[in-house]
Amino acid sequence: MSSYNEMYEGDRVRDPYARLRDWVETMPDDFRQMKQAEAEALFRRIGITFAVYGEGGDPDRLIPFDMMPRVFEQAEWRKLERGIKQRARALNAFLRDVYGRGEIIRAGRIPARLVYQNDAYEKAVVGVVPPRGVYSHIIGIDLVRTGKDEFYVLEDNCRTPSGVSYMLENREIMMRMFPQLFRGNRIEPVDQYPELLRRTLESVAPAKCRDRPTCVILTPGHFNSAYYEHSFLANLMGVELVEGQDLFVDGEFVYMRTTTGPRRVDVIYRRIDDPFLDPLCFRPDSMLGVPGLMDVYRSGGVSICSAPGAGVADDKAVYTFVPEMVRFYLGEEPILNNVQTWTLWKDDDYRYVMDHLPQLVVKEVHGSGGYGMLVGPKSTADEIEAFRAKIQADPSNYIAQPTLALSTCPTFVEEGIAPRHVDLRPYCLCGDRIELVPGGLTRVALREGSLVVNSSQGGGVKDTWVLSE
Repeated sequence: MSSYNEMYEGDRVRDPYARLRDWVETMPDDFRQMKQAEAEALFRRIGITFAVYGEGGDPDRLIPFDMMPRVFEQAEWRKLERGIKQRARALNAFLRDVYGRGEIIRAGRIPARLVYQNDAYEKAVVGVVPPRGVYSHIIGIDLVRTGKDEFYVLEDNCRTPSGVSYMLENREIMMRMFPQLFRGNRIEPVDQYPELLRRTLESVAPAKCRDRPTCVILTPGHFNSAYYEHSFLANLMGVELVEGQDLFVDGEFVYMRTTTGPRRVDVIYRRIDDPFLDPLCFRPDSMLGVPGLMDVYRSGGVSICSAPGAGVADDKAVYTFVPEMVRFYLGEEPILNNVQTWTLWKDDDYRYVMDHLPQLVVKEVHGSGGYGMLVGPKSTADEIEAFRAKIQADPSNYIAQPTLALSTCPTFVEEGIAPRHVDLRPYCLCGDRIELVPGGLTRVALREGSLVVNSSQGGGVKDTWVLSE
């Protein structure tokens, strides 16, 4: 299966990469190795790690960083930006609808059971309309490329998408190590993201907020795999990083404990999952949340970003209906298409998938991080048969997609430079306006031939450049 090479068209270097060719070709091996070691040392000193549990040893891992940037022309980025913003509008319209009148379900455009029987659908917030009608405030949309003008949405992340700290630190480290590259190329900045994020959060403060909103980031604590990112963003945004025990409810508001006494909190950017937010409303054994938080939220005393229940929009079965959401709510045709997807609760789709398992990628509907999936062409016969048994036990828990020929980008490897498969996660901010910085997190499958880019599965990251006109 041939893949689109983003740097080369035949023997010709594509325009976005033209200025990088000499840099790559003239870099001595010992210099490259020295710079790679420098990058790893910077990542380790700064503390940029992610956690992998259940494999023994130190769970904190250093994410592999590839020094060869991925480059987009301005015209390419403009198309992606339009498509991402369109999708974000549709997803938030869907959430407003399904927690309200459910018009898209009444119209027969999406099966009711996919929504109302979904584990991510929170009955506790039915009828609650958050400020500005925005439910998902930070949306990470995973994109793959298969050709020069062919981009597809692989999945939507409407709850607490992670990885934006890598986007920012990748750029910082590249600028520190190779300043001459940034003097010789017109590269759009990404360092405004924390400022835009804070402004987005402040723009959705509740109506009861009378002064400049007090925003906090609610973290599960330092054992969480993304804790570095939580503390990193809090520092850059100039807001407090809090755990559940640092907050309490008094009357119709939420307060933060401080050394100078209680301080009212208006906006909570939560990085914990719905079931743990409030032990009085969700899991009673949760030690991570704030008792009474949901009562304050429902009465309009605090905003929670993203809103409880937003996860129903990024369920992998609901994903198949996002193009229909665009048509239904916006009256437009989708700018970015979905990957062809078979939903195994349909008899015809089930039969097709079971007959073609070795050629397909099969995912759990609620899976993430590269876990709970089968990449048919890269799996053994025994692995395929074991996964077949899982599907037979619960077909509705799975969707299947074709094995795409993901585009490749040049990547530094031990032998020099070689193509490796990549995807892209831009971060879309939704508040009083919809914004995204020009760039995102490029993840790269460092193992030759691998299509799995997740860091927990051996993937790495790259800096992502968008060239100015």
